Amino acid sequence: MPVQGSMSIERMCQLGQVSRAGFYRFLQERTPVEEDMELRSAIQQIVLEHRRRYGYRRVSAELRRRGMLANHKRVARIMREDNLLAVQPRQFVVTTDSAHELEVYLNLAYRMKLTGIDQLWVADITYIRLRAEFVYLAVILDGFSRKVVGWALERTLTSRLAIAALREAIAKRQPRPGLIHHSDRGVQYASGEYVAILNHHQMIPSMSRPANPYDNASCESFMKTLKREEIYANAYENLEHLRANLEIFLEQYYNQQRLHSALGYRSPEEFERQAQCQSEAADAKAATLTFVASLAPSSTRMLEQRTQTPSPAPDLIPAGETIETSS
Repeated sequence: MPVQGSMSIERMCQLGQVSRAGFYRFLQERTPVEEDMELRSAIQQIVLEHRRRYGYRRVSAELRRRGMLANHKRVARIMREDNLLAVQPRQFVVTTDSAHELEVYLNLAYRMKLTGIDQLWVADITYIRLRAEFVYLAVILDGFSRKVVGWALERTLTSRLAIAALREAIAKRQPRPGLIHHSDRGVQYASGEYVAILNHHQMIPSMSRPANPYDNASCESFMKTLKREEIYANAYENLEHLRANLEIFLEQYYNQQRLHSALGYRSPEEFERQAQCQSEAADAKAATLTFVASLAPSSTRMLEQRTQTPSPAPDLIPAGETIETSS
């Protein structure tokens, strides 16, 4: 029997006129209370560090990274009780103008199996409402790591906006020939000047099907995250104030710190570093494209002009067979 000093627990219970069962229940109840307070404190710290951008799933993942195990339902309950739930999204507004007679290109993105960075870039444009005006943001993401590789902010929705984001991405990443650039069918991405830059750097244009946002799902998901976690959570005085905040969010927070569920709850930069280490340890493989026999002949011209190595035309490739593009 355990003792406290020279007195046993049984004797203390007799003197205190309590049962031993009640005493042990008292000991067991103290530990969960202390554990719950420790968990609440950690959750509050994570939420404040990420400025209420994290929902309960990412908070649960961050707790696991810190060595604390907690069921996601318990985390959600605590966040709800402490009013720590993430800021909720607002209604989405379409900014794509695809009513033009410019050339559109075959959707190659959904046929790709990515194996590394700078094999696929996805681009999109969204609007941001300030107090007295609307401004527009163009972004380019790496399809493999979800990292923002280029972005631009302007007052007008012109091809100049998309071109500025593209030039920044090219300057930062210096991609090899054969990269596939995917976007919607907006006039900004179909413009002659934009396509000329892609041709100059030997990139292959790819565009979503009409009225199908799922073809550009990763970029649409990023826009939703950006608005929920940054835009709707702040009030901006003017364009320059917004630009400064976006630079911090995109370059320092989103790329370097924010955990992404699609990346196994790692940040884009952490994911790229680990992928680079793995590719150095093993033979690096190029991305693959799968074609079916019914593809449009126009895709043949694009692949023949821009891939690094000669390949047969898609309409000559048997259904289900794959070809490789440069990585």
